[in-house]
Amino acid sequence: MRTTEQDSRWSNLDSMSTAELLYGINQEDRGVTRAVRHAIPQVEALVNGIVERMKRGGRVFYTGAGTSGRLGVVDASEIPPTYGVRDKFIGLIAGGDGAIRQAVEGAEDDSSQGWKDILAFGPTPDDTVIGIAASGTTPYVIGAVSGAREHGLLTGCITCNEDSPVAAAVELPVIAVVGPEFVTGSTRMKAGTATKLILNMISTTTMIRLGHVKGSKMVDMELTNSKLVDRGARMIMDATGISDYGEARELLLKYGHVREAIDAYLKK
Repeated sequence: MRTTEQDSRWSNLDSMSTAELLYGINQEDRGVTRAVRHAIPQVEALVNGIVERMKRGGRVFYTGAGTSGRLGVVDASEIPPTYGVRDKFIGLIAGGDGAIRQAVEGAEDDSSQGWKDILAFGPTPDDTVIGIAASGTTPYVIGAVSGAREHGLLTGCITCNEDSPVAAAVELPVIAVVGPEFVTGSTRMKAGTATKLILNMISTTTMIRLGHVKGSKMVDMELTNSKLVDRGARMIMDATGISDYGEARELLLKYGHVREAIDAYLKK
């Protein structure tokens, strides 16, 4: 039986108090970061492959179903505002965008649709497809990565079971075995947490390697709200030595981006 489907280590959840349930969940969660840490060499290989291809104009496609698909969509959607990079990380979910909010029954069982969804974006060999499947058996995901690999794209996956079909289908699998879930089979819990951590590592490290962070600052972030304008102004103060907040904010709004404002000031 797959690890993610094994019985919970806790057999009496329905008789536990609220506090006991919360501490139990927390106790299970402690093992997630250890499992992810063991997978870092696999993540490293995948990120290096992505960076190499992105330098040539490649993109990353996340493909998944249910919770896995939603996590990919969330990670991809946060790249533009955070790093000012659009259309480079693309999240696809079985059943289409409507499945983000409401499950589409049977969508994950269509083994041909995953690659068809990617084809709509005109994929090239410089692109990367990462299949996200906690179980490692989702037909939609396996079909997507199999089609991608056949057409020369780099393929990776994130899964929480060893010896899974999706891992066998890709070049660079990332496997984080977190063990049985607190609620048997509920992979939105530990498996979902591990997946989110790995997605954070992949996209963040890729963006840093591609130059979208200076020091520790998101110098290419989009100014989509007042909080980010404030953060950007303070970045400019830190990078240029400007002591007046109003001057830094005015400079930021003039150029519209932290990086451009800093470069313009330092060239004076």
